[in-house]
Parts: sequence; structure tokens; C-alpha cells
Amino acid sequence: MQRLYDFLRRHPTWVDGFWALVLLGISGLGLVSMSEANGYDPNIAAVPVAIGLSLVVALRRRWTEQMLVLAAVIGVFQLVLDVETMPANFAMLVVIYTAAADGEKWASRFALIGGLAAAPLSMMRWPSENTSVFGNVLFTMFQIVPFALAWVLGDSIRTRRAYLAQLEERADRLEKEREAQSKVAVAAERARIARELHDVVAHNVSVMVVQADGAAYVLDTAPDQAKKALETISGTGRQALAEMRRLLGVLRTGEPEESGEYVPQPDVEQLDELIEQVRTAGLPVDFKVEGTPRPLPSGVELTAYRIVQEALTNTRKHGGENAGASVRLVYFDDGLGLLVEDDGKGAPHELYEDGGADGSGHGLIGMRERVGMVGGTLDAGPRPGGGFRISALLPLKPAH
Repeated sequence: MQRLYDFLRRHPTWVDGFWALVLLGISGLGLVSMSEANGYDPNIAAVPVAIGLSLVVALRRRWTEQMLVLAAVIGVFQLVLDVETMPANFAMLVVIYTAAADGEKWASRFALIGGLAAAPLSMMRWPSENTSVFGNVLFTMFQIVPFALAWVLGDSIRTRRAYLAQLEERADRLEKEREAQSKVAVAAERARIARELHDVVAHNVSVMVVQADGAAYVLDTAPDQAKKALETISGTGRQALAEMRRLLGVLRTGEPEESGEYVPQPDVEQLDELIEQVRTAGLPVDFKVEGTPRPLPSGVELTAYRIVQEALTNTRKHGGENAGASVRLVYFDDGLGLLVEDDGKGAPHELYEDGGADGSGHGLIGMRERVGMVGGTLDAGPRPGGGFRISALLPLKPAH
């Protein structure tokens, strides 16, 4: 049935042609039955009228305005040649509906005027002899109703289609704007992440330079210290190379000139200070560390710090009154786990998409970009019973 329905929708003229043949057949049978019942030959002009009105039905959707004019001409032809109404005149209702739904504005107005005038003209041409004037007027009013309803139905269909088209256009425009905003947000966040990682790498290189100078200075007098410095250089260099790999492919534009003095970025050891600041601002936070703390790649530490900062800031902004939060930092053998939850009942956390913790990020977009830069995974969504949960897993080994 679905295939048949799709076929009929793709070939509307065939469907209209079928109904035109049905209408022509009914009109022909009506003329024959009337001639046999009354004992006289029908008006020969009724044949082209029936054929013309059937043609109007067959081609109403292909040439709406032309078929409307043809129906009007046929109506005048009926009045002049005294061809009484027949089943084929149902085509006038059909073409009025079609003109109101699909035709030009002038055609819709012309169809309304013609439909309202059709019944009075018909009654004037063929008045009922056994009915009073009041009865004829009342009967004429009843005949006007189908024409008016056909036009109203068609016009409502036109209005609905225009409304749906406007909604679709608006949805498409909003989708394009959202995609554009997302791309801008991602580009801005990538640039910010690139600058921060650049600072991390630059700091590591600065450490390597200092350690290399120290090793050269004590190489002859304190070989053990020199060896320790070289080991530090080796570890720091590997870490810097790992961060450089993550940095590759990130496009940065419009970056300010470097001052030449590099300051280490926030790390997990500074989470205590961050959470204490949040508590001071009025948000209760439960902070726990599980597992054995150990040195982490600078990029992982920076990402962990920023995720906690972002999540707590949004909880404070959108969690509502009496909201509380918890932060879990879990050290696994090959990764660092983060779980930030709140029980806020305030504004929907879709607002996370709108702003970052420091005013320059973009909520979950920024978090996902950060986590993706270190090869991790992020899961965020509402908690059962209210609140929001953000969990992340950050690998400790460099992603190749």
C-alpha cells in the first residue's frame, strides 16, 4: 500500500485523469437516464460541457489558472445555451479548491468571486417554478455554501503549507546558524587550548635548559647531580614531545606575541585551592582523591583542572539554591578518572553550551575539545533524580 501511495503522489495528473473519467462517465449516464425518463433528447451542448469540465479536473494541478478560466468560460457557455446543471459541474468545486490552495492570488480571488456568483446566476437562469421567491432565495443560499467551503478549505491548506514552509526554512536557518556558531566555538577553543599547551611545552623546554646548564656546571665536580639532571632532562623532553604531538594539527590564528617568560599552567595539585575558592563562594563541594597520586603529563593535569573548574562554575551559575557538588579524582594504572556531580535543581544544564568557566570557553564544547586533545573520553548528562554529572577518563600514556 505504501508503494501504491508513493506512486500516486508522484503522478497526481494520472489520479486526476482517473477521476475526470469517472466524472465524465457519471455525467454521460445522467444525460442518458434523463432523456429516457423525460422522453426527449437532451441539449446537445451538454456533451462539450461535460467533456470540458472533465478536462478541468484532469489538468487542475498542472495548469491551475488556465483550468479556472476554462471552468468560468464553460459556466457562461452553460448559461447562454441553456445547458442545465449536471454531475460534471462538481468540477467547479474542485477547481475552486485547487485555485485557493495552489493558484496565484488573483486566481484565488477570482475563484471566490465566481463561486459566490455561480449559485445566484444558476437560480436566475433556471428558477424553480413551484417555489416562492423566499424559497428560491433560501435555496440559493444553501447552494452558495459548498462553493464557499471549497474556497475556505483550499485557502486554509495554502496557509498551512506556507506556515510549514516558514517553519522548515526557520529550522534550516537555525540549524545552519547553530553549526556556524559551533564551528566558531570549536575554532576559538582549539586556539585557546593550543596556547595553553604551547605554554606547557615552553615551560618544559625552559626546565630542560636550566637542568642542562646545571649539569654542565657540575659535570666535573658532582657527577651524580649531573646524572640526575640529565635524567630530568630526558623525562621532561619526552613529556614535551608528547605535548607537541597533541599540539600538531591545531590551527592557531591571531595569537598574541609571547613574552618570553613562561609560567606553569594549573595542575591537579591546585585543585584544593580551586575547590576552597568555590566553597568560599558558597557552594558546598565534597572532594576526594582515590588511588595513589603520581606525576602526570602536563596536558593531562591542565585538562583535569579545567574540567573541574568548568563543571563547578556552571553548577554555581545554574544549579540553583542549596545546590551541592562532589569531585572525585581517581588514579588508575593507565589513566586519570574525573567525576563531577551536582544535585542542582536550577536552570537546565544545556546552558553549559553557552559559556565557559573563565568567560572564554564554550561549556561542554570546550570540555570535549580538551579531552579529545589528550586522547580521552568525556560523558556528560543529567543525573537520575536531578542534577548533572560529568565524567572523564584521561589516558596517562601519550596518544600516538
